[in-house]
Amino acid sequence: MATDTEPGRRHRRCCAQDTPDAPKVPDSRGDSDGPRRGSLCERHCAAINNAQGDLGELGCHLHRPRVPPATSSPSCCQQHSEEVCESCLVKTTLTAENAVEANKLSNNYKFGFKKWKSHVTERPWEDRSEIVKELYSDLNIVRGSAGSTLTCGNVLYLLLFGWWLSLLYVLVAAVMFITVMGAPYGRLCWDLAGYFLWPFGKVIQKMEVSKSHQACEAGVGESSALLGGPTALRWRPQCWVGTGCWVSPVLPPGPSITPGAPSVVGRVPTGPLPPLGQWSLKVPSCWQHHASTAAWLCLGYPVLALAHGLVCVTAWLLIVLIPVAKLSARAASRVLLLPPGRVLIRALRMTEVPLEGEVILCCYRAANPYYYKYAVDGINVFAVNLLPLVLVTLVLGYVDSPNHLTGSAVKFTLALLSIMPLSYYIGMAIASISAQSNFAVGAVVNATFGSITELTFYISALIKGSREGNRCYAEVVKSALTGTLVGCVLFVPGLCMVIGGIRHQEQRFNSRSAGVSSALLFLSVGGVFAPTLFSKVYGKLVCGECHNVTQNPLGHYLCHNCHFDLMDNNGTLYYSHVQPLVYTVSILLPAAYLIGLFFTLKTHTHIYDIHISDCHMPGHHHSAVVHWSRWRALLILLLSTLCMSACADLATEHISPILTNSTISQYFIGVTVLAMVPELPEIVNGIQFALQNNLSLSIEIGNCIAVQVCMLQIPILVLFTIFYPTNFTLVFSDLHVYASMFSVVLMNYIFMDGKCDYFQGTVLVMVYFILLAVYFFAPSPSGC
Repeated sequence: MATDTEPGRRHRRCCAQDTPDAPKVPDSRGDSDGPRRGSLCERHCAAINNAQGDLGELGCHLHRPRVPPATSSPSCCQQHSEEVCESCLVKTTLTAENAVEANKLSNNYKFGFKKWKSHVTERPWEDRSEIVKELYSDLNIVRGSAGSTLTCGNVLYLLLFGWWLSLLYVLVAAVMFITVMGAPYGRLCWDLAGYFLWPFGKVIQKMEVSKSHQACEAGVGESSALLGGPTALRWRPQCWVGTGCWVSPVLPPGPSITPGAPSVVGRVPTGPLPPLGQWSLKVPSCWQHHASTAAWLCLGYPVLALAHGLVCVTAWLLIVLIPVAKLSARAASRVLLLPPGRVLIRALRMTEVPLEGEVILCCYRAANPYYYKYAVDGINVFAVNLLPLVLVTLVLGYVDSPNHLTGSAVKFTLALLSIMPLSYYIGMAIASISAQSNFAVGAVVNATFGSITELTFYISALIKGSREGNRCYAEVVKSALTGTLVGCVLFVPGLCMVIGGIRHQEQRFNSRSAGVSSALLFLSVGGVFAPTLFSKVYGKLVCGECHNVTQNPLGHYLCHNCHFDLMDNNGTLYYSHVQPLVYTVSILLPAAYLIGLFFTLKTHTHIYDIHISDCHMPGHHHSAVVHWSRWRALLILLLSTLCMSACADLATEHISPILTNSTISQYFIGVTVLAMVPELPEIVNGIQFALQNNLSLSIEIGNCIAVQVCMLQIPILVLFTIFYPTNFTLVFSDLHVYASMFSVVLMNYIFMDGKCDYFQGTVLVMVYFILLAVYFFAPSPSGC
């Protein structure tokens, strides 16, 4: 969610790239990150890769003229077979601004590591697009031609904030005029009332003090910002620096002002000051200046600062109106604290000459739809805005325990929504630590905290169910596990294919790396559901109620609420056969996961066909300025994990009324809300990768989560039940078994050819919705 673009991917065909004028850039990373180069084809591709180095992408931005194929040397295709060009086509090189970003990109393609889209370091300012640069501007840049200011966003500002903010300034101006001593600030508020009614295309300047005469400024022929017309004279208090005394001079008439023309400030006289006889007003004493400032700080400024604070918070939460938030914050912190005589408001025209004096505010647009890319210290604006929700949830949940202020449904919803920003912070911290550390530290951090979001909720629910003796919590956990598996296998890649297919007609991905994940999924699904299949074969069918249909003792019976009982004969079948099988599977699945890590990260790293290059060209190398240092990331990771545990505890504490009183099946609640809400940050990352034609990472995001559910999370839950007995058993309902196996088979069928489009993604999404409909109409599980 937070930065501009992902480093690009480039597929090279040797015939079009083998040009003599390409600069020779040696690869500083060696051959360890790329595929093995033994054949003539691989050596040729390596030479092309070293020659080109992706210098035209994010890292270096070298603009080389594109050589047409007709002028390129045909010796490549004459000397080598078609195998060379086909191999070069699948070779992918990624560039990064620095070594830290290179490590993050490399970790994205490592199995078992969290895939992270956002940058963990500050991007060089010159590498950003003009759209993104505008997002981070301070609203003090005057543009020659900004187009019409009559836009939908500006009209929305007028309806939401402009009219009442302008009215408030008029009321404050009236109060300041009534005090007499605050008249200078009253005139300032009068002018600012017109400005904040429609601030677009206008500028607020801070006028400089004339050092030669130590006078503040002279007001000649100002125009009223509220009425829009010129005024003959503007009363501005003046001061002599050194005495602190304020006077109001009436200087000789300045240049005439044409109605409708932009107002200009009167120039400070460069000659000697006029005699005292020419001053129209008496010189007030210094105490009057202090009284005027005190009246302003007591009666005017607090009200306006509070109003601007309200506007700032509201506009910031709306995200697209962040320019309005910046406008209000700058007005309260800069404009309203300046002496009235040093504030100049003027309307800009397209033929305006460069302004004299410091520009404090200059706004053209109240809304910008690209502010979803905005980041604060590397944190996406959505995660920043949701952070106060976490604090409200924790305070409301633990202070209002008897539910006097809100009910359980509200607290459960808030706790569940709070998991989303905490998942983002945990993911950002893991990516930052992994990018700044070696492989061993990154692997340990990813293995330890990669599934912490889901495990905290599952363990909290099992503990509460064990204390209350309610088996429904264990069934909800099983539903959430199955929902995560099915959603990450069908919904996540399917949605990414659909959204990515809107921009790209056909998308390709690495079928070999996807094949590794698919094989592990087959293995994990078979291992997880092996105890369930065993119980179906050897368990005793027990029914709750049976009726004789034919009124014959040997006739047909109609039975309801039937299930396989594993506790027959004092649980001999379960404790002697099923439970040892569960423990065996819980040992074999993590072992298989470790073998998969060793296979993909050590012995067969070349299957990804990825080469990470951090640019080291002179004049283009950027030092890494990380958003979060390792210690800071570790602190945020621990705090986020602690808050995650608290929110999970609140969610499980207040889920009981929902499970009891809801008319919706508990199966549906588990496979949708509890399963997919914690995965929303991962879904957003996958969509961003798909939009940039990097579908391999979008698919790997879903596959890795599904593999971790079966090979890590479920064995950890089984291990937890050994030390803390709960009602959780690794025996799932038939609906979970069929849905999971069908999803894995369908996913492998779609991913066979290594390419896809939006139609195949639509198939996966539709199958997911069909399974959700089945869960929605399914009866609640036994025990609920």
